[in-house]
Parts: sequence; C-alpha cells; structure tokens
Amino acid sequence: GNVNVQGEEVQKLDEYANNVFINVLRSGINCAGIVSEENEDIVVFDDIKSNQSKYVLLMDPIDGSGNIDINISIGSIFSIYRRLSPLGQPATREDFLQPGMRQVAAGYVIYGSSTILVYATRRGVNGFTLDTAIGEFYLSHPDLRIPDRGNFYSFDNRYYNQVEEKLRKYVDFCISVTDNKFGPLSNRYYGCMVADIHRNLLKGGIFFYPSVTGRPDGKLRLCYECNPMAFITEVAGGKATNGKQRILDIQPKHIHQRSPPFIGSS
Repeated sequence: GNVNVQGEEVQKLDEYANNVFINVLRSGINCAGIVSEENEDIVVFDDIKSNQSKYVLLMDPIDGSGNIDINISIGSIFSIYRRLSPLGQPATREDFLQPGMRQVAAGYVIYGSSTILVYATRRGVNGFTLDTAIGEFYLSHPDLRIPDRGNFYSFDNRYYNQVEEKLRKYVDFCISVTDNKFGPLSNRYYGCMVADIHRNLLKGGIFFYPSVTGRPDGKLRLCYECNPMAFITEVAGGKATNGKQRILDIQPKHIHQRSPPFIGSS
C-alpha cells in the first residue's frame, strides 16, 4: 500500500476488497472457507458456525485492477461449491478443487456507470442493479440469454504474433470484409474480463485469452475466473472451452492453475 499525507498506510483496492469479502463471509453462516486470487493458500473459517456450513467460495475480488487508475470498468468474480468434506469439520483443499460443472452458483459484479450483480444458478442467470438511494439490488435483467452470435470479439491484439496460426486466421476471419458474412467484427478488449464478458452476454460475442509465447496456459485462472464465467455463460445458452475441452469438465489440480478460455456466443 501507499502512505498518505498523514503517514497512514493506504490499502490498495484489491487488498481492501479482499478483506471486505473475507470479513463479510467469515461473519456469515453460509461459508466454510474461501480461495482468493489475493491469498496464496486456502483460507478456512475454522469456527463452530463456519464448520457447519455447506458451502465454499472462490473469488477474484478485483478483476481488471489495471483499470482503477483510469476509472474504467472493474469487477469482482465468485464461484460457489457445495463442500465434499464432512460437516462439522474445517473445510479442506478438495472442497475447492472441484470441476466447474459442480458449481451450485456463480456470479460477478461490474462496477461501471452503474453497479450490476449478475448471478447464475442452474435455473438461470439474472442481473440486478444497485439502487444507491436505498442500498439494495433490484432485478433489472431477468433471465439473461446470450445471443447466438454477436458483433464483438475480445482479444488482446498485442498477442496476435504470439498465438497459433489457426488463431491468427480466426482473428483475420473476424475482421474480414469478404470472408465473414457477419463481419467485420469489432474488437473490444477492456483489460477486464468481467467487462468484456458482461458486454458479450448482453450483446453477443466471444472472449478469448489463448496460449501465448511463454504462457502456455494463458493468464487467466481456472477456478475463480474461467469456471464462474463458463458456468454463467453456459446457463445463459453460450459455450465455454479451453480450445480442446469444455472448461467446466476440467479437474483442477491447483487452486491458482491457469487455463486459456474461449467463452461466448455459441
């Protein structure tokens, strides 16, 4: 953190958000522990109340933190699983290492011109907008369905020369005036996965962060970025793959493992 005029320690927003989420979840009755991008290891809430809880949560407290200083969209992502370990005991690592298809719920919050919570269970995806006057979220986007196709592709173009040839060909196809009868598509890339997925969910499109030179698994984390976004998108009628298999079928081996996501309109 930085030191302010008074010489006090000021927390970075990622750290602050992480602490807010952890404190709220720890003091509730429904969470046995968390995994966070900000914590190297699992955080188990080992007390009588929490050990009775059926659920664990995985999160990226602030996604797109590079956008904070320039005041464009950032978000939070979370993923919820039913525990595998016995109730009454502390949560264990295996509770957090479940394939994404076992999520009971997932969601994200996007902090933009308004604050929107998008929340998915197997029954559907709903969007809620924060009414700041009363401090409550109201249902503003009921039963979200992603369009079958869209006019946007979200890809960091600086990696164009560092990806497989077939991906370069795909990007060429996206922006072709002649080959793609629905094109050319618009490249929108915010440096915030939440913002890109949110736009594509509403308008249609595809988001991808592939293997690049020196990063064979890309940059994004399977457990608290790819899995929740894959779950939300699939429930909304879209698709999510790592390029070879469905993201939700991957068995995670490590809480911070990475995966290349291709997520969006079917």
